[in-house]
Amino acid sequence: MRPLALAAAALLALAGIMALGPIAQDPHYHAFADTRAVFGISNFFNVVSNVPFLIVGIAGMVLCRRDRDRGASTAWTIFFGAVALVCLGSSYYHLAPTSATLVWDRLPITIAFMALLVGLLSEHLSARLERRLLVPALAVGLASVAWWHYSGDLRFYVWVQFAPLLVLPLALWLFPPRYTRRHYLLYGLAFYAAAKIAEFYDGQIYSWTGDRFSGHSLKHLLACMGVVCIYAMLRRRSADTVPTPPFQHAR
Repeated sequence: MRPLALAAAALLALAGIMALGPIAQDPHYHAFADTRAVFGISNFFNVVSNVPFLIVGIAGMVLCRRDRDRGASTAWTIFFGAVALVCLGSSYYHLAPTSATLVWDRLPITIAFMALLVGLLSEHLSARLERRLLVPALAVGLASVAWWHYSGDLRFYVWVQFAPLLVLPLALWLFPPRYTRRHYLLYGLAFYAAAKIAEFYDGQIYSWTGDRFSGHSLKHLLACMGVVCIYAMLRRRSADTVPTPPFQHAR
């Protein structure tokens, strides 16, 4: 029943989002507070604040290659590879923010979310899930961006981002861990939540800092710290040899 609970949660989230009716892209989304150009680079700080994604993405891929015989190494490698590509896609978007360039920002983000979901599920439910779910999950993520790009409806894309945030905490609660250091996931989730708050208060943060640093640039750094937490978890964890009751909270 526990795997069915995860599937039911994801499907209920999809049904709830689809019931809202089409969600259009906010036309003011591209109006960022900090538009300063430095060294001839438009929106300089929103562009260069993506560089940490490239650094942690490469570091994560190196770590996964070194530990490729442990855990969901393929899913984690794709996750960190997508994080590295976020640097390129988001930088390209912020050079000229439009819905057309936003596609290249959202594509690697959805790949990262889906790979993260599959990696954690396979390490909590069954190692076979990585082989069975990884390609379909990545296809769903890419399809959500394609659907938004061609239809203008964000509902499918919103679900792809929201469903892992719903399913993963539930999986951590219901299933015993195979590895230690799961509390780093909670740190990563906290950083991601802080990143979304910073994004929402983009202009206010820019004003509070005397027009020096915007909420959107801060969002990039906070989101990257969330990825650093995932990296730290994988680097420091060990096999959990102590039996854990299924309903024990994340360690």
